[in-house]
Amino acid sequence: MILKEHKRSFILCLATILTLFLLPVQIHAATNDGPIAHTNYGDVQGLTKNNTEQWKGVPYGGQVSGDQRWKKPTAPTPWQGVKQTTVSRKAIQNNNGTVNGTEDDALTLDIWRPQNSSKNLPVMVYVHGGNNQTGSAADISGASFAASHNMIFVSINHRLGALGYNPLPALKDGDPENDSGNYGLLDIHQALSWVQQNIGNFGGNGQNITLSGFSSGGRDVMATLISPIFKGQFQHAIVFSGGMTTAKVAPSQKRFAQLFAPLVVEDGVKKDLPSAEKWLLTKDPAVKKYFYDLSAERIEKAIGDAQIRMDGFPHLYRDGYVLPKNGYNTYRYNNVPVVLFTGTHEFSSFGSWDPHFSDSFSDGSIYTDPAKKQQFSFIKKYGGMLYSSFNVEDSANKMLAHGYRAPIYGMRMSFGDDPAVVGDKMGFLGAYHGVFTGLLDRYQNPYAGAYKTPGATQLASVFQLYLANFMHGLPFNAPYQQRLWRPYNLSRQTLHLTADQQEASSWMAGKHYSYQSVLREIARDHSLSPQEKDYLLKNVMNNRWFSQPLDRAYRNETWFEKENSGW
Repeated sequence: MILKEHKRSFILCLATILTLFLLPVQIHAATNDGPIAHTNYGDVQGLTKNNTEQWKGVPYGGQVSGDQRWKKPTAPTPWQGVKQTTVSRKAIQNNNGTVNGTEDDALTLDIWRPQNSSKNLPVMVYVHGGNNQTGSAADISGASFAASHNMIFVSINHRLGALGYNPLPALKDGDPENDSGNYGLLDIHQALSWVQQNIGNFGGNGQNITLSGFSSGGRDVMATLISPIFKGQFQHAIVFSGGMTTAKVAPSQKRFAQLFAPLVVEDGVKKDLPSAEKWLLTKDPAVKKYFYDLSAERIEKAIGDAQIRMDGFPHLYRDGYVLPKNGYNTYRYNNVPVVLFTGTHEFSSFGSWDPHFSDSFSDGSIYTDPAKKQQFSFIKKYGGMLYSSFNVEDSANKMLAHGYRAPIYGMRMSFGDDPAVVGDKMGFLGAYHGVFTGLLDRYQNPYAGAYKTPGATQLASVFQLYLANFMHGLPFNAPYQQRLWRPYNLSRQTLHLTADQQEASSWMAGKHYSYQSVLREIARDHSLSPQEKDYLLKNVMNNRWFSQPLDRAYRNETWFEKENSGW
């Protein structure tokens, strides 16, 4: 259905509802130097920019270095006077061999609110992507969303890599949270507690929180839906390209021992890798001392970019306290309305970064080499089908099979699939992993020409409006949206969004394939030689979050997949 026919009446409806509920009241002080807000730990001063008031680097937790490594987060240390919070921070992380960020003050928030005096605003809390290894709260700006829809946007920095997730036995001390190994998830829990208690001072409603996240952040949000400790901390959830992954503790411990054994040998603690791995799997207090003495830089460098391969960096452990032992097979979900989002070609970005294709993208030969181009088309097509299903239908079906009671809304975006609309480079990837970012954050313009057309501009407005209405609870009582966006629970359909160069469009449709039908189509596909196909299936598409049935079908499961079956 073309959206412009309903745009005027829909916006008038929304404006009327917002006028009734959003009363202008002064909720924080402002000076010539920037807005000041109070928190339970001290006052913070931000800045005014892009029609918003912004605070960056606001502490929500205490130190997580020294003796506080691999411990549940504590409250921030109170401060005197007014803390300047105008610069975003990031947790220490390994970016392609370069370690940057801070271990000491990793737990901070970036906050945006509209430049007005409204209070009791809905709050979106956002968890960045990066495989829980990289990324930061600054990856996306909440300015355009907050200003356009009179809401508050909060982005979380949390511990990453082996400082955020570490299951080794020697680090356990008898406290169930510390023993979980899920320190990054505990940080998100602490951040939500801070938001509940403090966001009213920024004009927000601590009882109307939408927890959202992208990629690994989306998987973190999915994990909170099965975590008992997150019960009651948020009222809605939005999962951008997330899906369901968790890891068993025992195989994760073995994998961590393999990853850190080279450091143990390098430091002369053990003479060879087998003895180092065996030692790391013990509760020997010397193991704990060794890890606490390691520099944060060496800890983060020990684990490379896992590229959505769980055995490269297992995390989100099914410890039995933070996450249930049976993972998503639990019948005790935190039932809140949830949006599950995907692009149609989520795997294309990961394919372009894979060593088999990365040089071809770097030198541009991917566009001129017929063989490489055909190979990329193969992994883009089938990886996209499986990954998008993993993000939406696979998750929704699992939730419904285990008694999920709240509405589940599916959203599939194909903007980017037509080179005539978005240009050859974006069109080559299609609706890639993160295609939504330039629509949610209008100050970020990947493939800028594609995102600046009238159609993309309208799509951004419509996309944001769907999310804002979801946060306000309007999908249940706004006639236009109720007709267009039906819950997956009832329809087994998802909302499709795209745009040509002039206007946006949307429609409801079901998925036309299953995992088994994709496997059959792969078997019948003769666009590549048998050798090429076999190589791509076993070296490029293998061992990804979405690929377990594919790996089984082609006898390509790793030992980690077999031990961690059903992640």
